[in-house]
Amino acid sequence: MWQPNRAQWSIIWSIAVLAILVWPPANGRNLITIAVNFLADPANTLPTLPAPLPMSLDDNGDAVTAHDAELAEYYRALDRSPTTRWRMRLKEGTDPLAPTMERQLLVGLIVLGALGVWRINSR
Repeated sequence: MWQPNRAQWSIIWSIAVLAILVWPPANGRNLITIAVNFLADPANTLPTLPAPLPMSLDDNGDAVTAHDAELAEYYRALDRSPTTRWRMRLKEGTDPLAPTMERQLLVGLIVLGALGVWRINSR
């Protein structure tokens, strides 16, 4: 029975871990993006960009004032320092590619990894 050698195991493990971390779910974000978002702000202290005001509010001055205050706090925190700006962008980050493209790239990587393991085995 065939047993992978050390080089083959390193290829198999690294591709398997990468595929698990980066594989996009049906909806939501992949594991590596969730981890980066959490590590950027583990205590959830940084403000997030507030959603735009809905058109159904009409002339609700209190809602506009509250929204403007949230927006001002967000931009105040954003201008605080380059490190805070970087953390806020990482906290709000999403997957850089479309899920279908991510899946295609990962399947290609897995196939190339299998070919590499097979090639090492033929030596």
